Amino acid sequence: MTETGKVYLVGSGPGDPDLLTVKAKRLLEEADVVLHDKLPGPEILGAIPEEKREDVGKRAGGEWTPQEYTNARMVELAEEGKTVVRLKGGDPTVFGRGGEELAHLAENEIPVEIVPGITSAIAGPQAAGIPVTHRDHASSVSFVTGHEDPTKDESAVDWDALAATGGTLVVLMGVGKLPQYTEALREAGMDPETPVALVERATRPDQRVATGTLDTIVSVRDEEEIEPPAITVIGDVAGERERVVEFLEGY
Repeated sequence: MTETGKVYLVGSGPGDPDLLTVKAKRLLEEADVVLHDKLPGPEILGAIPEEKREDVGKRAGGEWTPQEYTNARMVELAEEGKTVVRLKGGDPTVFGRGGEELAHLAENEIPVEIVPGITSAIAGPQAAGIPVTHRDHASSVSFVTGHEDPTKDESAVDWDALAATGGTLVVLMGVGKLPQYTEALREAGMDPETPVALVERATRPDQRVATGTLDTIVSVRDEEEIEPPAITVIGDVAGERERVVEFLEGY
């Protein structure tokens, strides 16, 4: 009887291969199979031998792999005795469905380990020169998904409450729905002049940053043709970029 293998739910970080953890790099080298999303980026994925890569990614408006297939495939490979890395962008449990996959593996009695990754919710703004907290501007930060489960009857995000917090708001996967939630925040009383930044492909060689206000950022997005993957940073900390961008190095 074949001994059951093990699945590692691994975060690849925001995209820069230098931001992979030491453990993630080692596991990618040791794995028999790597089931990956689109988000790790071409440099990280390109370093994995093609014969052990399986693309189970999703992209808004494009090709996608049903989550049910990914769940079943992890179990199937582990039952064959394989060491499996389920590679995700950022951190596996920050809007990455890592919790669902963890539960599915446990239900099927598959040994599983979570390997944290640097979340783009923090690294993305940093790469653009934006601290998510700041003594002068924000003592709290909220992470929100801009791409909820489409089967929900209504959004689970309380934009009124978020507008009242006074801290930094970071929206992941929210480029497409930018008009809806910026309007919701304005209607909830957030100042239309609140600084906003969009960080596209954070930490990658083709990173781009566009800035505006809650009132103008949709027009800026369209003019600059900002596309996913991108992070939205809303709050006074987004205005800090102007003070440091001339001296900012790295990306």
